[in-house]
Amino acid sequence: MHGYTDAKDDYLKRLRRVEGQVRGIARMVAEDVYCIDVLTQIAAVTKALQAVSIGLVEDHLSHCVVDAARQSPEEGAAKVKEAADAIARLVRS
Repeated sequence: MHGYTDAKDDYLKRLRRVEGQVRGIARMVAEDVYCIDVLTQIAAVTKALQAVSIGLVEDHLSHCVVDAARQSPEEGAAKVKEAADAIARLVRS
């Protein structure tokens, strides 16, 4: 079981909303909507995806990392490293 399992429906709902926003942005571009308006919508989608990412990080830390740390210090350290690498990728994106 993954850390986000309990909130999976919420994540799926948020991601479907993001998917709709992205389709809306594509429609805006197809309809030659003013570029600043398109950029505003892109910023909103980016923020929505960041919110999902933060939630997943929190779930991973509170479930997967904690469970691994309970198993052994080595497993805990490996999960912390994995989480730190994932956070680094998010920060770079």
